[in-house]
Amino acid sequence: MTGWWRSRGTAGKVELYTRWSFHFFVVIEIASFGLGALASAAGDDPTRSSWAVALALFLLVCVQSALVGFLSSRALDWLTERRERPVRLAVVTAVFTVLACLTTLALVRTGQVDAAVAPPPVLGMAGFACGSFALCVRRVRQTIYPPAAAAAFTGAAVAVLGFPAGDALGYVIGVLVTGLFLCFTCRFSAWLLQTVHELDRSREYQARLAVAEERLRFGRDLHDVMGRNLAVIALKSELAVQLARRGRPEAVEQMIEVQRIARESQREVRDVVRGYREADLAVELEGARGVLSAAGMDCRVEYEAGRALPPEVQSALGWVVREATTNVLRHGDARNCLIRLTAGEGPDGALTLLVENDGAPDGVPDGPPGSGLAGLRERLAVVDGALRAGPVEGGRFRLVAQVPGPWTRAAEVGA
Repeated sequence: MTGWWRSRGTAGKVELYTRWSFHFFVVIEIASFGLGALASAAGDDPTRSSWAVALALFLLVCVQSALVGFLSSRALDWLTERRERPVRLAVVTAVFTVLACLTTLALVRTGQVDAAVAPPPVLGMAGFACGSFALCVRRVRQTIYPPAAAAAFTGAAVAVLGFPAGDALGYVIGVLVTGLFLCFTCRFSAWLLQTVHELDRSREYQARLAVAEERLRFGRDLHDVMGRNLAVIALKSELAVQLARRGRPEAVEQMIEVQRIARESQREVRDVVRGYREADLAVELEGARGVLSAAGMDCRVEYEAGRALPPEVQSALGWVVREATTNVLRHGDARNCLIRLTAGEGPDGALTLLVENDGAPDGVPDGPPGSGLAGLRERLAVVDGALRAGPVEGGRFRLVAQVPGPWTRAAEVGA
């Protein structure tokens, strides 16, 4: 049960809660109005005909409640842009609600049901129907139409059936108040669900933007590395061709130079792909703070600015920061995140980078070599580093990267 609940994101949890709240409305309507009508209608005169009328009234409430439940569920699908607006189901629900209310009032008017039995089921069916209709309109101001129409129709029906004017007024006020209350409740729940879905989509777009920015950075790095080298290779190759046609021995030297540049280009491309180019770790840490803060998280970054580290260590840890930040955005449901860079005591103390957030996913994402956590382990292995990642107590996810070496001597980190 815990895993089933925790496997859902914030939007999924809110939607599940909202849906089951509307499903519970069905149970409430049947228990409050259907069973009440069944008990009170057959209480005074427990004959076979009396039980038949009471059972019929109870079944009317049950069917109407089920239609309202289905309509609410389909309306939520429409509000979350998963299906079209349930117009036909809304019409069927409205027609059946009208017939059920008229039947209940007619039973009272003909004396088959006591007059005190009719108000609760009529108010309940009309009110819950108005709540489901409020989910089927686009604008909030339009939610007042269903309770107003229901109150007007109920008042007119009561008057036509010959009830006293005081009863008609009471029905109008009761249906209007009940309908407005349930319309407000249902519409507020729908607004909350839509807002959460919008935030979830915004977070997804933020993650996609972060990935797109990383791809743009990667493309710029490749352009910087390969643009000049390819141009030089092309020029020297043309020169070698011209020299070879003239029988000049310098052509061999030019081709040797082309070979050297090609090998150097291969090495630089591998460095770019693996993320080993020189990087400023402080810039990566501040970038992570900015991205996570922009995503609505409380991000705290702790490190000592100005600490000199070898380029290979900065590149390895910088890639860990970038990958961990992307994972927090894409795989978790975090509200706060802590990034801390610390150095162990002693001349050979290990440099430790900790990234911890409170949005632990169900599983640890791991991918093939060169991607995900497996890729980070490969990059850290170049500097004899290690990586640990996984959920910890309190519903948090922790990633720890450690790099041993004498370069961490005297490194002290503060908030």
